[in-house]
Amino acid sequence: MNTVEAVKTQGEAEVISRKLTANAKGNTLYADIWRFGINTALRISDLLSLTFEDVQGDKLTIREGKTGKTREIDLNSGAKGIVERRKAAHPAHQYLFEVESNRAKGKPVSRVAVANAFKAVGDEMSLHLGTHSMRKTRGWMMHNGGEPIEKICKMLNHSSPAVTMAYIGITQADIASTYHKYVF
Repeated sequence: MNTVEAVKTQGEAEVISRKLTANAKGNTLYADIWRFGINTALRISDLLSLTFEDVQGDKLTIREGKTGKTREIDLNSGAKGIVERRKAAHPAHQYLFEVESNRAKGKPVSRVAVANAFKAVGDEMSLHLGTHSMRKTRGWMMHNGGEPIEKICKMLNHSSPAVTMAYIGITQADIASTYHKYVF
């Protein structure tokens, strides 16, 4: 199995979002999941279990499936916009990312469906995309924006900065290149 990767530029993340919508014939479900996942850095299982009731104003309260911990997340304007748009478009839905088909009515979209949508776009772009790519992309963008690795580690709920560095794709080659970049 190939390891999925972080998307390293905002432009590339935008292209992925557009392709997810195009591949779904104009349905924004997968693009909204992609954008919301990058904005919140939630694990896919937590993301797909979100209900509109979990959002109160600018706050999202969630009990993480993996850790069992309750977290409160301040929603940024991008994430809040997705919630507002989806609520307006689907007022009868319970889940933020609910399926439209009669066969699965009243249920969130499946992890497999999301993984398949992401993989298809990744294949088009020669990227290894998967459901973890959203969290990895958020971590990478924060790192690239100058946020301390410890802050990113805390946000991703990792046990150590070393785990976070490996997770977001900081390689030994990246570290080695700094020896030539900073010369005294």
